[in-house]
Amino acid sequence: AQQLVVSGGGSVQAGGSLRLSCAVSGINFRSYCMGWFRHVPGKEREGVAGTDPNGSIAYADSVKGRFTISQDSAKNTLDLQMNSLKPEDTAMYYCAAVVVDPLRPLRWWILMPVSDQSADYWGQGTQVTVSS
Repeated sequence: AQQLVVSGGGSVQAGGSLRLSCAVSGINFRSYCMGWFRHVPGKEREGVAGTDPNGSIAYADSVKGRFTISQDSAKNTLDLQMNSLKPEDTAMYYCAAVVVDPLRPLRWWILMPVSDQSADYWGQGTQVTVSS
C-alpha cells in the first residue's frame, strides 16, 4: 500500500532551521512527482517545493533560496531542509505524490491552486511554528 509518513517539524525562532522528512512506501519515484505543501488555517493550501523523476525542482517564490528539497531513492525518502525560517513559514506541512502527467508540469503542480485532488497521495501533516 502507498504510504507517506512525515517526521520533523516543531518550533523554532526566526532565522532558525528545521528539516522535514517523508518516508515513502509503495510509490515508485520514477513515476511520480514528489512535493511539499503547507496550510495555514483560514488560508489556501500552497505548494512549497517539488521534484520530478527527471530531477527537475520547483520552489514557491516565497521559499526560494531558503528551502531545499531532496530525494533519496535508496532510502525512499523526501526531505525538506528549511533555513532562515520566518514567522510566515508557520504552517502545517504535508508531503505529497502525484503521478507524472505531461499535461501537468512540475512548476504548475507546485504554483497552481491546491486541492485534495492535486495529489494522488498525501502524508499526514507536521506542524512548523516559527516565532519572532
